[in-house]
Amino acid sequence: MARNIAYQGEPGANSHIACNEAYPDYTPLACRTFEDCFTAVEKGDADLAMIPVENTIAGRVGDIHYLLPTTKLQIVGEHYLPIRFQLMALPGATLDGIRRARSHIMGLGQCRNFLKAHQIEPVTAADTAGAAREVAESGDLSTAAIAPRLAAGVYGLNILAEDIEDAAHNTTRFVIMAREATDVEAGQGPAKTAFLFEVRNIPAALFKVMGGFATNGVNMTKLESYQIGGSFTATQFYAEIEGHPDERPVQNALEELGFFSQSLKILGVFPSSSQRES
Repeated sequence: MARNIAYQGEPGANSHIACNEAYPDYTPLACRTFEDCFTAVEKGDADLAMIPVENTIAGRVGDIHYLLPTTKLQIVGEHYLPIRFQLMALPGATLDGIRRARSHIMGLGQCRNFLKAHQIEPVTAADTAGAAREVAESGDLSTAAIAPRLAAGVYGLNILAEDIEDAAHNTTRFVIMAREATDVEAGQGPAKTAFLFEVRNIPAALFKVMGGFATNGVNMTKLESYQIGGSFTATQFYAEIEGHPDERPVQNALEELGFFSQSLKILGVFPSSSQRES
């Protein structure tokens, strides 16, 4: 039976490449929005979703952290993808003739130095591969796209400049989401636990929560905060830690968290990737 993995963007996007790398036996399913990715898995149109959460240059992918609290999906894995951007344009275009470059805002943010050096105006598009398609359809020799190499082949564009990202360490981290949690047992290898929590409105609540992980020797690898309900006082946090909830140090830390938070939602327990960014 064919299995699908959903991603946001058009064919040739970095998320498409991540799907091919991590799940070569699955058929990538392009989705217009991140919400569509989540819905495809929830409804059974896809088995998995490849979701970018952060980049070493551009930072977090903000939209995702607002979707996580509402989904019933579970994080079942992670994947690190080195990002290599190419400047591509229609056959006949030259680098000296390029005046504008279209790409996703994250792609533009990761190539600022190149754009500035060549006096190229950044133009925001819905996604990197979509920008390549738009350039291919435009007939405009003065407009290029910043996109992965795969997109040049998909849309018949020529690459005018290679690997134009600002830093060689440019890496995007993805999480893989599914309808059901993975059967990861404690002690079977390095694991991560992802969860959401909301601190109580009491003095030093977050400090005390963090102290519980520190005193139990649990390494927190990610902590993101954002306001909820339009309030500046109600703050929710997305966190990832190294360890499994069945391990005693993690159990103790989560128990202490419970004393100072008014909600806790486990989003997934999954194997820690060996592909960590450098």
